[in-house]
Amino acid sequence: MITSLSYAVQTAKTPLAPFSFSRRATGPRDVAIVITYCGVCHSDVHTARGEWQGTKYPCVPGHEIVGTVTEVGSEVSRFKVGDTVGVGCMVDSCQQCASCAEGLEQYCQKGFTGTYNGKTADAPGHTLGGYSNHIVVTEKFVLKVTHPAAQLAAVAPLLCAGITTWSPLKHWKVGPGQKVGIVGIGGLGHMGIKLAHALGARVVAFTTSEGKRKDALDLGADEVVVSKNRDEMKAHTASFDFILNTVAASHNLDAFTTLLKRDGAMCLCGVPEHPHPSPNIGALIFQRRTITGSLIGGIAETQEMLDFCAKHHIVSEIEMIPIQEINEAYDRMVRSDVKYRFVIDMASLRTS
Repeated sequence: MITSLSYAVQTAKTPLAPFSFSRRATGPRDVAIVITYCGVCHSDVHTARGEWQGTKYPCVPGHEIVGTVTEVGSEVSRFKVGDTVGVGCMVDSCQQCASCAEGLEQYCQKGFTGTYNGKTADAPGHTLGGYSNHIVVTEKFVLKVTHPAAQLAAVAPLLCAGITTWSPLKHWKVGPGQKVGIVGIGGLGHMGIKLAHALGARVVAFTTSEGKRKDALDLGADEVVVSKNRDEMKAHTASFDFILNTVAASHNLDAFTTLLKRDGAMCLCGVPEHPHPSPNIGALIFQRRTITGSLIGGIAETQEMLDFCAKHHIVSEIEMIPIQEINEAYDRMVRSDVKYRFVIDMASLRTS
């Protein structure tokens, strides 16, 4: 067994605080990792604070993990001690259903095992995540990281924000000659802009804030539209091949579906607290437009994304924090007061 230091919440109403627990011993197919950096996702806030049903306590959040291999099991072939690796949103799946067979473990028909809050045989009966100094993960769900050492903190959010935007961009074959919209310029949206630009598309970023126009252009957008401006929106009617909508708040989808060409698709990757207003079905039927959705990405897709990002020198825009500031960071995330992802320096655990 490995004793792990972490920050955990004990109830929905208590703050994150120091917590020690035991990880399982490294099995034949396992990789033991010392965690160097862990990104902070909005899902962490929702889960820790019990805003989504089913949170199991104690809860140790964190599914954007970068670290170093410290031990490998006897049957592990892809990793060795000293390798730099990543762990994303999943640490297991059934490995038997059609989705798993196709490398789309996020759609496992029996449900994938989340990096935290997922059912497991290990004590305490659910997985404990990356706000900790160690983790033990089955080899299949460990990823190779080839970015230079100086970029590793900014690599961590790629394990969620990066793959959540990469998967739909690749599935809908975004590339040169296409006009692509990215709705929202936050943790997900800023990665969507970077990736769509690197894939060769013409990228138009949508924001409700005039103050984010320069930020979006700096990230790689070719044009920025303030969605509250009717004239700016109207100028793009029926012109987009694909729109990636990263906004998690409930909003009017019709404003964006009317911007799609015939056969265009808008993919939603944010889950709102309250349902979106019902879309105008006529706008879909008469131009064969599609509103669809996408969930993170499979392990093979995630490795492809990491390799692409390393080749093209792409990382997230981050603000580094010590673990002792995590509760303040949660409050700031709720206020959208971060550009664009917090990342925890896990070395700070040693001073807790």
